[in-house]
Amino acid sequence: MDFSEVVQAIQSLNTEDALRARLDMQQWRTVAQYLTRHEMRMGDMIIRQGDRDRALYFLEQGTLQVYMTGGPPGSSKVAILRPGSVIGEPSLFADGPRMANVEAMTSGAVWALRLPRFEEMALRVPAVALELLRAAGAVMAARMRANLARQMPVT
Repeated sequence: MDFSEVVQAIQSLNTEDALRARLDMQQWRTVAQYLTRHEMRMGDMIIRQGDRDRALYFLEQGTLQVYMTGGPPGSSKVAILRPGSVIGEPSLFADGPRMANVEAMTSGAVWALRLPRFEEMALRVPAVALELLRAAGAVMAARMRANLARQMPVT
């Protein structure tokens, strides 16, 4: 699949935590040069809680479930993600352990942007990297707000 179809999925995703990068198609083609595509099968772990990898993923096709282990009962399910979703955005901002597991519920594919490639992009096309970073930060903020809202007691 051509990355332009992933861009269409990203741009048409209608969720609070959708990536809203202000990039034109040529800039997305530039981003695509720094990505690697990975096929996934149902049950594959894309991200493992506690790991320290530093990659951002774009979901091309398939469905992913996000969940945590070791928390209080009922707190393990975090989200179900559809094509166009980004995954692992905190890894662009901090060198810490992954906070949740991300598992493939169906077969599909993801595109990975690993930290060394992102750093290379930042050197070569800083405006594109900065916009991607800004948009990933907005995704992270939206997800944090949603998690806080779930934890607030209803009065």
